[in-house]
Amino acid sequence: MKFVCDGLTLSEAVMKVSKACAVRTTAPIMECIKFSATLEEISLLATDGELSIRKTIKAEVLEEGEICVPGKLFADFTSKLSDEEICLATGERGVEIRYRDSVSYMQALPAEEFPRIDLEIGEESFVMKQADLKKIIAETAFCCAQDDSRPVLKGCLMTFGDELEVMALDGYRLALSKAAIVSKSEERSIICPARTLGEIARMLADEEEITLYTQGSMLLVSCGGLTVVSRLYQGDFIKKENVIPTRFSTTVTLSKAMLTVSAERAAIINRGDKNNLVTLNIAGDEVRVTATSDNGNVNEVVPCTLEGVDLTISMNAKFLLDALRALDEDTVTVSFGGAISPFILQNAGDKHSLYLILPVRNVA
Repeated sequence: MKFVCDGLTLSEAVMKVSKACAVRTTAPIMECIKFSATLEEISLLATDGELSIRKTIKAEVLEEGEICVPGKLFADFTSKLSDEEICLATGERGVEIRYRDSVSYMQALPAEEFPRIDLEIGEESFVMKQADLKKIIAETAFCCAQDDSRPVLKGCLMTFGDELEVMALDGYRLALSKAAIVSKSEERSIICPARTLGEIARMLADEEEITLYTQGSMLLVSCGGLTVVSRLYQGDFIKKENVIPTRFSTTVTLSKAMLTVSAERAAIINRGDKNNLVTLNIAGDEVRVTATSDNGNVNEVVPCTLEGVDLTISMNAKFLLDALRALDEDTVTVSFGGAISPFILQNAGDKHSLYLILPVRNVA
């Protein structure tokens, strides 16, 4: 294999693909990027067994062939060559990298050892506007679980019906949002890893449409020469009807910006505290935001419109701030069922998204 290409183009492609390289594995080939040179195109492919990313770039191919190079090492090396024209070739010492009047070598592995990735996925298809898909991922994926105690919660439940409904939860909070679908081959629900959705969001623009393809337990999305293939999680997801309350005793409508900055200041005072606790004292036409720690205390008032009874409730400040930042209207509505019951946040107008948070019992 031998080809010549622009250093910046190569470096950007390697950086995108290397995100799918495995880490802390006993199989060195899973840490590699597979290069395939054919005609005037170079294909870069990496996988960790769950997520696979392929990127194609234009190059002057002098000799067709395939080789695997250490992904993270190669990404770091080529990032320092973004201003150069690079000639990459295979040789007895591995991969030969020529630039200017210099030459470097890097160890490589044979392409035959690289796992086969199925890129012919297309049994079911769902077409959406890229901007809508990017927005709904940003509104939900941050609520996915981070640990492996319940693997299915590390993904988002995506239900393709008359519209796309996405739900994510981690045991302490829940996000639910909806977006329009341009077309679909059939109705289906899948559980897509949050990590995969993050990579898909990075490849999306604000214009045009994109098609998501599914087949069995696999998902494929392709855009602008970049293809993401992912395994889907299998298992039973929590039903929203069992966790989202429908009756509330207290509802407040208030400025998102004012509540956000007050909660941010409370979070700063509580920095280092395990629960990062903020308390809302709701009475009359105000919400009093309070926080106390060894660092000091915050006691601020945010005007509101109250429906229902007065209430005092505590919660994790980060969870509250994440939900507020995901909402996109200037005014938000927060609905409570009591001091120890889950509460929900929504835009005051457009209710396409919903955030549920479990309160924390304040023992102070």
